[in-house]
Amino acid sequence: MNLTDEELRFQLNQPNKRAEAFSVFFRAYQERIYWHIRKMVLSHDDANDIMQNTFMKAWNGLDGFRGDSQLSTWLYKISTNETLTFLANKKMRNHNSIDDVDEGLIQNLKADTYFDGNDIQLKLQKAILTLPDKQRLVFNMKYFDTITYEQMEAVLGTSVGALKASYHHAVKKIEKFFADDEDE
Repeated sequence: MNLTDEELRFQLNQPNKRAEAFSVFFRAYQERIYWHIRKMVLSHDDANDIMQNTFMKAWNGLDGFRGDSQLSTWLYKISTNETLTFLANKKMRNHNSIDDVDEGLIQNLKADTYFDGNDIQLKLQKAILTLPDKQRLVFNMKYFDTITYEQMEAVLGTSVGALKASYHHAVKKIEKFFADDEDE
C-alpha cells in the first residue's frame, strides 16, 4: 500500500485504520531509521533496540503529532533524540572517558557479524568517532543520508548556518584524522 504523507497522516488519525497505517509507516521508514541510528551507535543490537524504542514512542505519540512537519522529519527527530540519550547514558553508565566509550564502540563494530566493511570503512568510522556526538550526527545525516540542511534544521532545531559550520568542521577533523594517520 503506497500512501502519500498526507494520506498516511489521515489514516493514522483514524482509530479503525491506525494499526494498518502504522504498519505501512513502519515498513516505509524502518530501514532508513535503523541506518540513521546505526551510524551513531555502530552496534546492530543497540541500533535495533533504539529503533524499536523510536517506533514505540512514535506509536504512543501519534495523538500528539500536530502535523507541523512531515512524518519522516518527526520520526528522525524521535530517533535522533533516542540515540543521543542512549549515547549519553552509556557514557554516564560506564563512568569512562569518552575515548574509552568510543574505543568500545569500535571494538563492537569490529566484532559485529553484520559489519562487512573493509579497513578504509573501519578507519572512516574511527575518524567519525573522534567527532562530538552532535557533529557526528550532522556529518552522518549530510554525508551518508544526504539529508538537506533544511531537513536537518527541522529535525535538530539548529539553524542552517550552524549546521553548515558543523558539517564543515567535521569534514576538516576527519581530513586531519586521515592526514595524521598517514604521518604515523
